[in-house]
Amino acid sequence: MAQTAAECLEFLKEARDALDELSLLKDKEKQLGQEERKLERSLEAEKKLLADTIQQTVKNRRSEIDGSFETEINKVQEDLKKVRSRREKARNQGIKDRITEETAGIYEQNKSIRAQMKALLKSSHAPWLCRSNLYFSLFMPRFFREYLVLLAALLVVFLALPWGLYMLIPEHQPLHLAVIYMVDIFLIGGGYVIIGNKTRGGHGDTLGSARKLLNDIYRNNKKIRSITSSIRKDRNESQYNLERFDDEISRLKQELDTMVSRKKEALNTFENVTKNILADEIEHNHKDKLEELENNYHQVSAQLSETRQQTKTRNLYVAEHYGTYLGKEFMEPLKIVELSAIVQEGRAANVSEAIAMYQKEKQGSTERI
Repeated sequence: MAQTAAECLEFLKEARDALDELSLLKDKEKQLGQEERKLERSLEAEKKLLADTIQQTVKNRRSEIDGSFETEINKVQEDLKKVRSRREKARNQGIKDRITEETAGIYEQNKSIRAQMKALLKSSHAPWLCRSNLYFSLFMPRFFREYLVLLAALLVVFLALPWGLYMLIPEHQPLHLAVIYMVDIFLIGGGYVIIGNKTRGGHGDTLGSARKLLNDIYRNNKKIRSITSSIRKDRNESQYNLERFDDEISRLKQELDTMVSRKKEALNTFENVTKNILADEIEHNHKDKLEELENNYHQVSAQLSETRQQTKTRNLYVAEHYGTYLGKEFMEPLKIVELSAIVQEGRAANVSEAIAMYQKEKQGSTERI
């Protein structure tokens, strides 16, 4: 049965109202979606702030515990280092005193022998050159060290000195080196022979006796080195009165071990107990704000879900009841108002005629343009 004009206008009014309602639902869905995303970002930011606060607080507290113990441990280690240094100084002084004590007699013997040697050479009017160890190394060597001194003197006099003088001569030639060697051998070598012959020739017996006395000094020096080496290698430190240092070192080591143990225990307690308490306290401080954000978020999410369902239902209803008659092109409130105006003006008796008239008028308007 055909629609009357009144029924047609009522149909168009209901279609427009349904589209307006659907538009409001879509706007509401969009607004709730924006609000949900905003609340979600705020909730995530608050959770991150909570996690960062817990992490930083735990890190700071752990660092404070570690730093406090390390400060005290470093103090004990420094004290231990100082006591060990004082002990080493006392030990070295004890060794030095022991060496002095055990070699004092030998040093006295050397002093006496040196005096005898000096008096012997002086009484025989031997030249002053004969009173030095260098003379016996150069002219009457007996020990390896004296032969080394003699060899060094020969190398300096007959190698280094001539070559040095040769290099100082501008534009030097091999002949210059030969001349230098001849002069060196004649002057220094000749002087060496003359001094040796003169001293040994005129004071041979005296120098022989002095040589024996010097040998005694060298042997005593060897004894001194042996005693010194033996004392330094001796591991028995009981005679150096180091007990007070050892007691202090033992006490400080025990204190150090105790502090290290307490530090380990404190950090272990912090990790297993204190850290959890700190986290609970911080979470409690953020609890109200987190709950408020979560509640708001869940409320908005629930409203959004409900609105989406309403929008879906309304959209299907509009499509089923009005879209099938109007078509997609006229599912707009403004166009429905224009169709209603066509029916009210009597230019169409139903929806189909109103649509045809609207399209015809629009086409004609387009052609005129």
